Amino acid sequence: MNPPADRKVEDDIDMKRALMKSLVVASALALALSACGGDDDSSTSGGSQAPQLSGSIVIDGSSTVGPLTSAAAELFNAGQPNVKVTVGISGTGGGFEKFCNGETDISDASRLIEDDEKAACQGKNIQYSEFTVANDALTVVVNKDNDWATCLTVAELKKIWQPGSKINNWSQVRSGFPSEPLTLAGPGTDSGTFDYFTGVINGEEGASRTDYSPSEDDNVTVASVKGAKGGMGYFGWSYFEENQDSLKALQIDNGKGCIAPSVAAAQDGTYAPLSRPLFIYPKAASLQKPEVLAFVEYYVANAEKIADEAGFVPLNPTQKTKLQSDLQALKASASASS
Repeated sequence: MNPPADRKVEDDIDMKRALMKSLVVASALALALSACGGDDDSSTSGGSQAPQLSGSIVIDGSSTVGPLTSAAAELFNAGQPNVKVTVGISGTGGGFEKFCNGETDISDASRLIEDDEKAACQGKNIQYSEFTVANDALTVVVNKDNDWATCLTVAELKKIWQPGSKINNWSQVRSGFPSEPLTLAGPGTDSGTFDYFTGVINGEEGASRTDYSPSEDDNVTVASVKGAKGGMGYFGWSYFEENQDSLKALQIDNGKGCIAPSVAAAQDGTYAPLSRPLFIYPKAASLQKPEVLAFVEYYVANAEKIADEAGFVPLNPTQKTKLQSDLQALKASASASS
């Protein structure tokens, strides 16, 4: 969305823009389909055989989805080097705040958009699409030197993380655990990971003890857990994969035995309750720009390749089918606008 000053200028040339709208949208669709079509080389290389685009795309939101979108941008730029894609990680909530204020073209999210965020977007007349682009195994990690905890129950995690919890030593978590100080780190309150974890573990979204080290940057949580033998934190699967030499992922027992986070367990739902889908929300107005439409279509058409490249959990067959249906709906909508 353009800033207020630009909107004033646009008002002065509104009639001209109306006359040109159909040509712009038609051109955007044609270029995007050329850049992202099918299974040919242009689709898998970011559009190397397509007409070259230029411009900029501003994206912000989830720190979990950020690396996935960055990987999509890198692959897309292999064929479209003149398109500048900026990816921020202010958290899912922070990203939606910017998105619904018209500051970004696409919002990354590790949870669905919420009612108050929908209302904020509606208040600014911002329309959007929703795409599920990958899965995540939200991972609870401890220090590599932790040789006593392998699997925790959901009840034990709640005892640690619930509001008002005074658990500050591993001996308080389970009988037989050593007397080792328990230090906690995790996402801040603007994070969709925080929302999801508190909802499924503590029973209420946003309900959490506050005496832990929060950050919207998951790398800060990684460093905190690495730095303390009794450390614990949680974040998306990809951050664990990048740091598995110095961190240990805990198995989770949801009443059906201990299940380790993995691609297969996230796809089939057995890693419960910490497996979840990941989303992108492109703004309808931004899709009128050829470079944004091309990027979004490339992203969703190559979701599996991007997830593999970035170390995320690809969509399962049912999700793939829905994503392809959503992509076709986007193409039809763009075509109808032309």
